[in-house]
Amino acid sequence: MSIVPLDKITLIGLKGDEGPLLTRLQDMGCVELIPLKGPAPKTDTGELAFHHECPMHPGRDKCLCCLEEALQFLRDCPQRRRQIRRASDFDPEAVVRRVLEVRRRLLDLESERDALIRRLRLWRPWGDFEFAPLEEMDGWRLWFYVVPHTQLAAVRTLPYYQEVVRRDQRFSYVVLISREEPRGVPVPRVHLGARSRRRLEERLDAVELAIEDAQAERAWLTRWYTLLRRNLAALRDRAALEAAAEQLLAAAPVVALQGWMPSRRVVELEAYARDRRLVLQREAPSPADDPPTLLENPAWLRAGEDLVNFYMTPGYRTWDPSPVVFFSFALFFAMILADAGYAALLGLALWFAWRRLERTASGRRWRPLVLTVVLFSLGYGVLVGSYFGLAPPPGSPLAVLHRLDMSDTETMMALSVLIGCLHLLLATVMDARRHDDRAAGLAPAGWALVVGGGLVWVLERGFGLPLPPLLGAGLAAVGLLLVLFYADPRRPWPGRLLAGLKELTGVTALFGDVLSYLRLFALGLASGSLAMQFNHMALTLPETLPGVGLAVAVLVALLGHGVNLVLGVAGGVIHGLRLNVIEFFKWGLKQEGRLFRPLKRSEI
Repeated sequence: MSIVPLDKITLIGLKGDEGPLLTRLQDMGCVELIPLKGPAPKTDTGELAFHHECPMHPGRDKCLCCLEEALQFLRDCPQRRRQIRRASDFDPEAVVRRVLEVRRRLLDLESERDALIRRLRLWRPWGDFEFAPLEEMDGWRLWFYVVPHTQLAAVRTLPYYQEVVRRDQRFSYVVLISREEPRGVPVPRVHLGARSRRRLEERLDAVELAIEDAQAERAWLTRWYTLLRRNLAALRDRAALEAAAEQLLAAAPVVALQGWMPSRRVVELEAYARDRRLVLQREAPSPADDPPTLLENPAWLRAGEDLVNFYMTPGYRTWDPSPVVFFSFALFFAMILADAGYAALLGLALWFAWRRLERTASGRRWRPLVLTVVLFSLGYGVLVGSYFGLAPPPGSPLAVLHRLDMSDTETMMALSVLIGCLHLLLATVMDARRHDDRAAGLAPAGWALVVGGGLVWVLERGFGLPLPPLLGAGLAAVGLLLVLFYADPRRPWPGRLLAGLKELTGVTALFGDVLSYLRLFALGLASGSLAMQFNHMALTLPETLPGVGLAVAVLVALLGHGVNLVLGVAGGVIHGLRLNVIEFFKWGLKQEGRLFRPLKRSEI
């Protein structure tokens, strides 16, 4: 549960050693290369694939987009055939070309089908007839207009042969006969096209059959999906190696590379360097270096890393907030949902999806977080005594566990502010601990004392705890003095005091950030109030609507609680993340970094 220490490694070998060396580093998957010449090329798209002109990028014959488009097209197919996992005569280029041809043909057919349906919709009011050749009409043409009844009189005055072929409640369908397009018509012309309705319907039938054939061919091609995916991984690995080779420094007869590597794994590379007669040098990051950030947590806490990296990556010289964010997000979600019944529904959904989540790496990462959220929500819902907006019967075991009253505004507000103080106190303490220079950590320690003073005040006023008088004020005063004198300890005293005065303006921001945690109580109260209102409506409907009242009441209860559950989940996710990535990160993470991206093999 920390940021992994990295070493800067330098490898020097003879020309020709770079191929096996890069392959070894890719197998290890723990070295991020530092470009030694020119800008680092992009390795995510890849510049190596098929040796034919890319249909999506004309003029390019080294592009992975064709294979990726083909894989996406096969992956989205609703019907999947049995996979071919070994084939000696497998030709990825031919398969990709065929898949992309089917994709293009299917898109064209679907586009034509949509156009035919729109054209038939225009034809429907006019009946079914064939257009006579223009020579037989002696140059006379038919012009079609859909005229509102209020404008029909204006059309009647036009000097053209005309006929109303159909009427409905709003429009008259008028045909004008003229050699040239009529002028003065108050509505735009309807473009029916040259083909009759019968021919359009025949073509639509043919297109529908062709679409079915293309879909069947697409389903047949899905049997190659696994082999294509493996081929894509291999091509990406080759592209990554080519990109890595561009980052080496070659000066005949030697070649050199540099990179960042976890300190504990350098031993493996040292053994390889001895065997291959390579020169290996390792050094700790200097103050001028900007190492990437590699977070390391137990498997069940790794979803916390995703929550952190969703907003920002902590700097290498900061600290890892993943465990704190993991549990605080679950707590905030539970307080916003504030109902054990809703939590039970989420737990039921998780139980049904548990095995499905096992199939993917992201699913396995997120399962522990979702389970923790469900457990926290169940526990908090039991504490506030809300089960789909209903309170437990007095004297029941659930009533004994009902320890928090959502209607007690003062206590619930004090609890929310208390949680906010603890959250920000942890942020400021961790920010103070990360500094090697003690003087640089005194200003964050001062903010921690200020938050601690507010915490003491909440405990005294909100919960009536007997604490020493003036303890909170004393902590806040000492903290403000530390902020004033050590906001920028490297500057001389006049500049240091000016920096301290500027830093002290953050008191109002700190006060606002603590009060921002009141949203936990407000959103939880809103969720509980809505649940009770829906219950009240459902209970009164049978008396208000005799006969159908019971059915309507059940419908209202289901829809109402469904909407309230969706709102609760959305609010829990949004505001649970917001309090972490805005308020918490603001006081705990003062340096943003970049993710550690090693040279490694693609996952299949």
